[in-house]
Amino acid sequence: MKETELLIPAGSLDVLKTAVNYGANAVYLGGEAFGLRANAKNFTLEEIREGVAYAHAHQVKVFVTANIFAHNYDLDGVRTYFQELAETCIDAVLIADPGVFMIAKEVLPASIELHISTQANNTNWQTFLFWWQLGAKRVVCARELSLNEIRELRRHIPEEMDIEAFVHGAMCMSYSGRCMLSNFLTGRDANRGACTHPCRWKYSLVEETRPGEYFPVVENERGTYIFNSKDLCMIEHIPELIEAGIDSLKIEGRMKTALYVATVARTYRKAIDDYKESEEKYRANMEWYKQEIAKCTYREFTTGFYYGRPTQDDHIYDSNTYVTGSIYLGTIRESDAEGWSYLEQKNKFSVGEQLEIMKPDGRDLPITVLEIRDAATDVEQTSCSHACQQLKVRFSTAPEAGDIIRKESAEKQALD
Repeated sequence: MKETELLIPAGSLDVLKTAVNYGANAVYLGGEAFGLRANAKNFTLEEIREGVAYAHAHQVKVFVTANIFAHNYDLDGVRTYFQELAETCIDAVLIADPGVFMIAKEVLPASIELHISTQANNTNWQTFLFWWQLGAKRVVCARELSLNEIRELRRHIPEEMDIEAFVHGAMCMSYSGRCMLSNFLTGRDANRGACTHPCRWKYSLVEETRPGEYFPVVENERGTYIFNSKDLCMIEHIPELIEAGIDSLKIEGRMKTALYVATVARTYRKAIDDYKESEEKYRANMEWYKQEIAKCTYREFTTGFYYGRPTQDDHIYDSNTYVTGSIYLGTIRESDAEGWSYLEQKNKFSVGEQLEIMKPDGRDLPITVLEIRDAATDVEQTSCSHACQQLKVRFSTAPEAGDIIRKESAEKQALD
């Protein structure tokens, strides 16, 4: 049996390192061109090289997305970009457009695998074989496939061909992500990496002869967010995913924070490893997985299409906001012999506050903030309210480099 891969998104170099530290077998990222997350920070070529060096030093692979649908004027740039990527030692490129695929075959060395994006609408085994015969090593399933369909697909394709499938994260309301709403409403094309997520907006009805009179769109008196899907979560179904023949379990979220990436990576890593050890251990730890996964931001959960077509219960009609379990405060850059820990502050915390160290090995350690100082001036302060301030902090228990500091959200405290 192949080793099951956990594939984690990385929207920046710091998040890539977090993904590696917290359990990824592979990471995927976007360069500065031709990916479908134009609003993510994305990676320069130099950052890709640095990320590859860090990942490979920890036996983790790096994949780069180039999954736009290209126009004629894109093609020369695609060729140049692939020539540059060829020198970075990445492990694979992710492609949707057949023309881009043919350029990749011509330009990239054999050491860089060609993977087919979910944007290519990969819904049957004949499509998988089509791409295999052209030279693709892996195809990402369309999100509209059920587990039964994936099992059948696995039986019809070569054993050495990889199946990748999304198992966690936001769900696009359009077919395989091919949405025109953003382009139509804002002029920003989702198929070229510039989606404005109009599926999350609130809509009203206007009759053309009565401009300015807005009538709410209401379904069962629950609200108006008619396109707003719940998030996919398959943490309770790891055995079924693996037994269906999926080789790579993919997490959505290249625009997410380090806390989100660390939480999801660590939880799925433990779930996979526990199941590989024994199904009994996996079942016994289910409540821990569910509690942990709820500590990152999410929109309520669904199993998507894996067990049949989604129903009205798989959408959220009364809100477009996230549920937030924990708040990301920062990642420890280093700790010194005098007990100071250095980090860039991401959200406010104060002296005397109770926080938590989130460690890659699965431990969560309660800590108290004893002292806060500005890292540059050494000026003492009682709290940190300036975004991205560089701090030196003394905690009741010293964290290690790479540890994440978080605290429970007020929303979570209210639920408890």
